[in-house]
Amino acid sequence: MNNRLLTVIFIMCCMLATKIVVAQGGDTKDIIQINGVTMTADSLRAVPYVTIGVKGQNRGVESEYTGVFSIVCFKGDTLQFSALGYRSKEFVVPRSLQGQHFSLIQLMVQDTFYLPETIIKPLPTKEGFDYAFQHWHIPNDQYEIARRNTDAYLMRVLAYTTPISGPEAQGRTQRQMANDAVYYGQMKPQNILNPIAWGEFFEAWKRGDFRRKNNFLKNKDY
Repeated sequence: MNNRLLTVIFIMCCMLATKIVVAQGGDTKDIIQINGVTMTADSLRAVPYVTIGVKGQNRGVESEYTGVFSIVCFKGDTLQFSALGYRSKEFVVPRSLQGQHFSLIQLMVQDTFYLPETIIKPLPTKEGFDYAFQHWHIPNDQYEIARRNTDAYLMRVLAYTTPISGPEAQGRTQRQMANDAVYYGQMKPQNILNPIAWGEFFEAWKRGDFRRKNNFLKNKDY
């Protein structure tokens, strides 16, 4: 269904273009429909979105992604092909063509852009360099900012000083309630004689987990 709809739209566009050409003047016998494709001259690859216009007239078409195009014009008209990155081309439709249909393969040549030369010079004088070296402020780049934000000491400070959020407090409370529900109606086990618990206690003591926050931060200025 979609292919039939596209075919009908294409035929209507061709008929409309034919009416526009006839309205601009000229013999209907000289009307010709050119179907073609735009391709690269070196590798014969399709060149999409090429603008094909009739020289001296304010009308034209654009090639599809596959380079295919179709345009209605008069015999003797000049077609102009232009695309970004390619040299513009012109094609004169011969008046001696027989019939009202013609197939065309237009080859496009890539264009090279030459930028003007740029010369980078140092500061003009030694005094200017000394002043710039002393007073100019060079902002940190993204790498330096990321390095400072991921500093290990700073991450530890934030972990100790940043209060927990609402979802974290709710999760902690729910986990505590779940642990209490395991021993509901009975006495909880005591870890006073648990060697694993004593080992964890001594490891925490060595790490300094029981120090006060002020002692942890007194040697660092922020």
